[in-house]
Amino acid sequence: MILGIGMSDPFLVGIITLALLLFLILLGVRVVFAAAFVGLVGLIELRGWGPAAGIVGTIPHSKSSTYALSVLPMFIFIGFLAFHAGMTQQLFDAARKWLGWMPGGLAVATVFATAGFAAVSGASTATSAVFSRVAIPEMLKYGYDRRMAAGVVASAGTLATLIPPSAILVIYAIIVEQSVGKLLLAGFLPGIFSAIVYAGIIVVWAMVKPGSAPSVKGFTWGERARTLPGISPILLVVVIIMTAIYGGWATPTEAGALGAFVVFILAIARGTPMKSIKDSLMESAKLTVMIFSLIWGVLIFVRFLGFSGIPGAFTEWIVSLDVAPMTIMICILLAYAVLGMFMDAIGMLLLTLPVVYPAVIALGFDPIWFGIIAVKMAEVCLITPPIGLNCFVVNGVRPDIPLGTVFRGVALFFVADVITIAALLMFPEIVTWLPNFDFGMWWDGLWGATS
Repeated sequence: MILGIGMSDPFLVGIITLALLLFLILLGVRVVFAAAFVGLVGLIELRGWGPAAGIVGTIPHSKSSTYALSVLPMFIFIGFLAFHAGMTQQLFDAARKWLGWMPGGLAVATVFATAGFAAVSGASTATSAVFSRVAIPEMLKYGYDRRMAAGVVASAGTLATLIPPSAILVIYAIIVEQSVGKLLLAGFLPGIFSAIVYAGIIVVWAMVKPGSAPSVKGFTWGERARTLPGISPILLVVVIIMTAIYGGWATPTEAGALGAFVVFILAIARGTPMKSIKDSLMESAKLTVMIFSLIWGVLIFVRFLGFSGIPGAFTEWIVSLDVAPMTIMICILLAYAVLGMFMDAIGMLLLTLPVVYPAVIALGFDPIWFGIIAVKMAEVCLITPPIGLNCFVVNGVRPDIPLGTVFRGVALFFVADVITIAALLMFPEIVTWLPNFDFGMWWDGLWGATS
C-alpha cells in the first residue's frame, strides 16, 4: 500500500487518486503519463504490487492487438497521403470555384473542402494543419479578415471528428464496446449538418460585415467543370469506404485498408515523389503511436476505476436524482465544456467515459446517439481556450497569425457548435436514422428492381 487505506475503503482511494489526476493535469503533465501514473498508484493501493504489475503489464499488448484499433493507422495514412499527393489542393480549388461567389465564399469553400477531406482523414489536427497551408493564404490574398481566415480553418478542422472515418469515434466504440460501423455511420449526417451550420454562420457574418469576407467571382462554368476530374480521386475513396462499410461487405478496418491502397495507387499514378510517400508514412506512424500511447495510459486508469467502484456509485447517484434525464444530460455536456478547456479531446473522453457512460445508459439514452453528442463536445474542446489544440496547430503552421487572433476567430464557430448540439439534442433522429436504416433490405430491393 502507498496511501495506507487499501481495500478497507476503495471508494476513498478512488476519490483521492481522481483529485491527484486533476492536480497533475492542471500542472501541465500530459494526460497519458498522468493517467498511467495515477492508475498504477491506485492499483498498487487496492491490489498490491504483484497484481498491479500484472494488470498494467498486459494492457499495451492486449489493447494493441484489438482488431478494431487497426482501423486507425489506415484512416490516418489516407489523410496524410492525400495531402502529400496534392489531392487536397485540388479539392479546395474546386470548392473555391464552385462556391466562391457566395458571401464569404472562400470561407464557405474551406468548410466544405474540409468536410470532403474529413471523409478520407480521421484526424482533426491533421486536417487543420493541411488547410492552414492551403486555404489561409488564399483567403488572405483576397482580403479576408485574419480572424475569419484562421478561425474557419481551426473550426472546420474539427469536422474530421464526426464525418467518417473518425479516429475519435473508433476510440469511443472500443471504450464502450459499441459497433464501430454503426458509430461511423451515425456521424455522417451530424457532420454534414455541422458543416452546413458553419457555412450559414459565415454567410450571415459576411452579409453583416462584407469587407471581412468578400466573395470571389468571375469563374466560368467551363472552369468549374474542369475542376471535377481533380476531385475524383477523393470522391472515389469516399465511395469505396462508405459502400464497403455500409454495404456490409467489409469491416471498417478492411475498408480503411482498401481506401489506403487506392490512395497509394493514385498517388503513384500522379507521380508523387517517394519522399512525400515516406513523409506520409512517418507522420501517420507518429500520430498512431501518440493515440495508442494515450489509450494505454488511460486504460490503466480505467482498470483502477473499476476496482474503486466509482463508476457504479456515480451511476446510482445520477439515477436517484429527481431531475429530468435531459436536464442531467445538459449538465454532463456543460461539464465536458469546462473539462475541454484544460484537456485534449481524446484524453477527456477516455477519462470520463468509464464513469459517465454507465450513468447515461442507465438514464435510457441511446449509446450511439450519446457517442455522437460526446464527440461533438470533443469538437468544441478542440477550439476552446486555453487548450484548443486546433488553434495551436493553426498558429504553429502560420506563426504570423497570433494565437490570440486564432482564438478570437473561432468564437463565431463556437456559437455554431452550440446551435448544432442543441439541434442534436432536440432531434436525435439526425443521429439515429442512418445507423438504424436497413441497408441490406434496401440493397436487396435495389437489385430486385433492376433484375
